[in-house]
Order: sequence, then C-alpha cells, then structure tokens
Amino acid sequence: MAFLIGGANSAADTAFDVANSCRFGTDTLLDKDNANSSPTHADKYTISFWCKKCNTSGGGSGAPAENGYTLFMSSGSGTAGDASDHYCQIYFKNEDDIRWQEYDDGTSGQLETNQVFRDPAAWHHLVFRFDSTDGTADDRMRIYVNGAQVTSFQTRTNIDQNTDSWVGYASAAHVIGGTSARFFDGYLAEFVLIDGQSLAPTSFGEYDSDSPNIWKPIDVSGLTFGTHGYYLDFEDSSALGNDANGGTDFSVTNLAAYDQCQDSPTNNWAVLNNLDHYYTATSSTGATSTEGATKFIIASGNRGFARSTFGVTAGKWYWECKLHAVSKGFLGICNNEILVDDSTPQVNAVYIYEATPDFRSGAQILTTGVASISTNDIMNFALDMDNNAFYIGVNNTYMNSGDPESGSSRTGAISELFTTGRAIISDSGEVFANLLNTSTTGGINTSMNFGCPAYANSSDAADANGYGAFEFAPPSGYLALCTKNLGSDGG
Repeated sequence: MAFLIGGANSAADTAFDVANSCRFGTDTLLDKDNANSSPTHADKYTISFWCKKCNTSGGGSGAPAENGYTLFMSSGSGTAGDASDHYCQIYFKNEDDIRWQEYDDGTSGQLETNQVFRDPAAWHHLVFRFDSTDGTADDRMRIYVNGAQVTSFQTRTNIDQNTDSWVGYASAAHVIGGTSARFFDGYLAEFVLIDGQSLAPTSFGEYDSDSPNIWKPIDVSGLTFGTHGYYLDFEDSSALGNDANGGTDFSVTNLAAYDQCQDSPTNNWAVLNNLDHYYTATSSTGATSTEGATKFIIASGNRGFARSTFGVTAGKWYWECKLHAVSKGFLGICNNEILVDDSTPQVNAVYIYEATPDFRSGAQILTTGVASISTNDIMNFALDMDNNAFYIGVNNTYMNSGDPESGSSRTGAISELFTTGRAIISDSGEVFANLLNTSTTGGINTSMNFGCPAYANSSDAADANGYGAFEFAPPSGYLALCTKNLGSDGG
C-alpha cells in the first residue's frame, strides 16, 4: 500500500472526473473585463472553485501586511484589480485564513475565517454565496468548505441589505490568481462564477455514497451561469483562460501550456510538503518553494530539506527532476527518520550528491558507478518498494548499470551498494522523495516532476496507467505518485 500525508480531499473513483487544474505561481494570473452590460442580478452571485494551496504564511514582496494570496478580485477600475474604493476580493491572508470582502465607498461586508488552510497535500472546495436581498443579515454572505457552511469567523461584518456587488458590475475587471505582489501559488480547478443566483454547494459537489465524509465534484456544465458568469475547466492547454460556458475568455499572464496539470480534486498528485521540512534559511536568502510546490531552491549557505507529500510502503514508483543549477544538493529518498542539523547532516537516506558527484547513505560515501551531472539534466528516480531497491539515472541512463526492471535481482540498485542501504527502504516504514542540502557553501535549485512538470518537456510520456507527463517513459511497472495509482497494481 501507499499512504498520503495530510487530509487530502480526493476520491480515487468518482462518477465525475476533473481532468485538469491550472497551476499558478509567481506573476501568473487570468483577467478580463465584463462586457459593458448589466448583470443578471446585481445583488446575487455564487463563486465556486477547487483549490490546492501550496504556499503558506506570508504574501509576496511589497504586499500589504494583512494581505496574502489573491484568489479572486473584481473591481470597478481597469484590469489587475487595483481599485481602492470599489471591489470584491477573496484571498488567503498571511495567517492562512480566508478573507472575503465586498467594498463600495465605505459600505462593506466582510467574512474572515477562524479556519486556516495550510496543508499542501489537500484539495478543498470553496463556495462563496452572496445574496444581499436576504432579510437575514448572516445569510447575505456565506462561505462553504467541502460542502459544509463555515460558521466560525474572527471577523464578520454583514453587508447592508440590497447592496449591489461589484462582481456583476458592468465593465468590472475580474482577476483570478494574483494581484500586485500577492500571487497565489498552487492549483485551481473547476472555477465557476454564477451571475444572478445564490446557490448552495450541492450545485457543485456531493458527498460520496460509499464514503460520506468525502466531498467530491459533480458536473457543473448544465448550470445557468448568467450574463457575466463563466466556467473555467482548464481543459485547453493552449487557452487556459477559455470560458467553457462560451463567454469571453480570460487573458493569460505568464501561464504556459505545461501549467495545465493532471493534479485535480479527483486525482491528487504528490508535491513537496512545505509543512514537512527543515531549513536554517532566512527570509531574504533561504529556502523557497514555488510553482505549486514543485520548484525548490535553497540559497547557498543554508541547510535544509523538503520531502514529498506522498510516502510509500509498497509498489514501484517513478519521478524526475530538472537541475536548474548544479551545486551541493542531495537528490534521492528518505524515510520518516530523516534528520538535518549542524551536527548530524543526514540520517536514513540514500542520495546522489550533485557536486562531486557520489552516492551517499548516512555517513557512507561511495563513488562506484556514479555518472557526472550538469545543469538542465533530467534526473530519473525509480523506487521499487516490492524488492527494496532504488535506482538513479541521468537523462534516462541509470547509474551503476542499474536496471529498474530487474526485480528481485536488484541489478545495479543504488541502495544495494551500502551495508545499511536496504534497511532504509525496508525497515523504517514509509519512503519519500527528498531534496537535501547540508553545505554552508552550496545550495539546491531544482524542479521536481512527479508527473505535473513546471517546465516544458520535449516529449510528455505517461506511465502504464496513462498518468503523468515525464521527459522519459517510466520503466515497465513503475507508476506516477498520484491517488489514481494508489491501490492499483503498483501499490
């Protein structure tokens, strides 16, 4: 079996599959102006989307102290959501809670949750339901998370009855994924705006009949979206701003075709876990995780590591990483007992060390069978948990004459070079993909590809189950780290 850290809300088998999401990161956004026409109803709307949040605690450089990461903004003066007196905005604050504001020349409504959102492994469904005509003040703005209404708020300011929203305002700018320096880093799927209706979350999702605690998406294509409504399904990689409802498309800023991802609420993928790391970095020089928790940088002089959100105990698994620089980083696997500090730089892990290069397992260092690596190389990692073996390649040539398809003979397996190597895989529970730096004079600069790369491949190869976009085809029997593969023949 394989297991997943965190409360990832992702059902492996659903009646409706979400094929794609859009990955947002630094300086990426979608925006458009409403047509110069009246909304279906200025006092009612619903916003629904699925969200996998990969950044935590703190906005970008230059962001106001209270602001974090923008998910949606509608304003009355031009694109990019810069109006100061007329706007609606939904964003994660620096404390990782959600704030939803409706503001119009001093008349405001605001909800700010006590609940925080910090798990980079989890998909959440968020619904924002607006109806200023409602006679019950607390029902004019309502937030739902995974089908359940949020009732605990650190801040609640009810909107005045019959106040028009700026969401449907004629010629208002709509922005998704970022404003100014407050860019969202993570994944969005099934982004829907309903103009003129206040809809319950059951219009967008349902509880699984076999697992009643799992909230899952349903097909929304049959909804009535209204004059200014839209539906972004992110199924066209060449036009990620395409409105599947047939309305005006969004303009795309700094999003590429590879930002269309298979990571979705119905097929959750491994990323790097921002909550499961160690680093001595400072805010100005240290570790950063971007591009949906796939790109990881530790600046020179800082120690640290990052593990995958998936740990596995059985099966055969494949991933890649692209080296943006070759410094003094370690690339490989670790178990639950990984330790990085000044006195014990690495325990219970198997790596290739970039700078020398060599193979390392704990304090052991071997140079047998190691190949040199260079900037822009693609590293291959094949983990055979069924035979307690690990293989490392560069540009699809496996080091130490390794053969990931050799099965029980473990031909050229890296861990077999070490007297303690097999114990790292077989005796310590779950095994994780891992990046590590222990040097005070080197760093890490690499992008992990668990199947949703944040860079363009020359050819996108899938695993045997049809999942993933890898530079090289996974060895026979090896699968990508996603929930659709958990419980399959691979794990």
